[in-house]
Amino acid sequence: MNLLTIVGLLPLVAAVIVALLPKGSNELIKRVALGATVIIAIASIFLATGFDKSQTGFQYVQSASWISAFNINYAVGIDGISLVLILLSTILVPIVVLATWHESDTGRWGSKVFYILILVLETMMIGVFAATDLFLFYVFFEAMLIPVYFLIGGFGSGEKSAAAVKFLLYSLFGGLLMLASIIGIYVIAGNQIGGTFDLTQLATLQIDDTTENLLFLGFFIAFAIKAPLVPFHTWLPDAAKSATPGTSVLLLGVLDKVGTYGMIRFCIALFPDASKTFTPLIITLAVISILYGAFMAIGQRDIKGLIAFTSISHFGFITMGIFAMTTQGMSGATLYMVNHGFSTAALFLIAGWMIQRRNSSTISDFGGLQRITPVMAWSFFIAGMSSLALPGLSSFVSEFLVLVGTYTRYPVAAIIGTLGIVLAALYILIPIQKALHGPTTPGNESLPDLKLREKIAIAPVIAVIIAMGFYPKPVLDLINPTAEKVVTTAGFTDPAAKVGK
Repeated sequence: MNLLTIVGLLPLVAAVIVALLPKGSNELIKRVALGATVIIAIASIFLATGFDKSQTGFQYVQSASWISAFNINYAVGIDGISLVLILLSTILVPIVVLATWHESDTGRWGSKVFYILILVLETMMIGVFAATDLFLFYVFFEAMLIPVYFLIGGFGSGEKSAAAVKFLLYSLFGGLLMLASIIGIYVIAGNQIGGTFDLTQLATLQIDDTTENLLFLGFFIAFAIKAPLVPFHTWLPDAAKSATPGTSVLLLGVLDKVGTYGMIRFCIALFPDASKTFTPLIITLAVISILYGAFMAIGQRDIKGLIAFTSISHFGFITMGIFAMTTQGMSGATLYMVNHGFSTAALFLIAGWMIQRRNSSTISDFGGLQRITPVMAWSFFIAGMSSLALPGLSSFVSEFLVLVGTYTRYPVAAIIGTLGIVLAALYILIPIQKALHGPTTPGNESLPDLKLREKIAIAPVIAVIIAMGFYPKPVLDLINPTAEKVVTTAGFTDPAAKVGK
């Protein structure tokens, strides 16, 4: 059992420990969950320290037979892209636990169930980024739905049941399409190299164009729903509005990255020719997502709805960077996933505290917070500026790389996508002006500022946002070799720089 497997199993062990704790001991349950997730985060950092940045293949590889009749294995391994996404997952979970200390108090099933669901979800998140067996990936991909469904439906607010069901139905539909493609590629593998679900072997298959296109679409639609990409996005605003802030952080900060990660790991790696065929369509959808998400965000009155639609716009940038098929675009898209995870986490956590204090999620109800709650207001401001891609904050570097990488191959798409930056100024600055500045809205005069626990929770997120803005090199060093390999393996080379005419 290697360190990667241990990191993946630790949340399950912690979930069992929480399950064995006395019912009603909420504080003890929370402390055990927090301690366990901190240990898991530290273990994942050790995982990163032992990672060889010069290698492009999978590391920490482990394989064991699972269902031998179909040659299904427990097979895991990580490269630079999957490593940074695992780190994102394991670092955000303890922050969510600490920041949302009382989130489970008013839920349907109590704190014990809430933290068991969180811990089980963490295992699924690690597993989905580490799986190198296609069937194992599918199991983790589908299994993630269960804890998220219960977290939304059991601990959310508003139309939580409808939002949970909508999320489940969309995800199951995508999962069924993927399953059909998995069966198809398994049958093809059986005819050529023997039945296998090993990603490395599946990438060597010779598939006719029509079949490859159909298999590609099965995977891509599933990932586009998860990402989400227009027109498969409609579940996200409902889920984000109804879920608790902590659940929203994990949903938009980590789980949605499974969609864009899957595009890299499976769509491009397994179906390079189909990827080339559909790239113009996907780039178009990405640009539409950028603009649609931005325009919808501008019109939002609900603060959680605003953050949800900004994420749709951001995922448009990520998808555009992936399918630009340049090393800059691919590296920028992966870095964007990480940066978006932290900036969205900050926005949702602070928005949750604002809503809790004001008993309202309407943006106009938060006027004058800069004078009343300066720490909370400035934290929201920094997170908002990061989402805006302000130079010096984390999202700027990734957005710049995506646009530059896209421009070299699809200049029109990059230019139109740049409008998303202009619109971002509107959907971020207008709400900030309404919520933080101006006259104090009646009812806000005595709102408390962030507590010590909340400050400790948000501090590392803000620190990462600032640090990644000035020095993203350590993360890019992990990403770049794998990004270059993905582009090269797909049969692309970076366009030569044009000088003169």
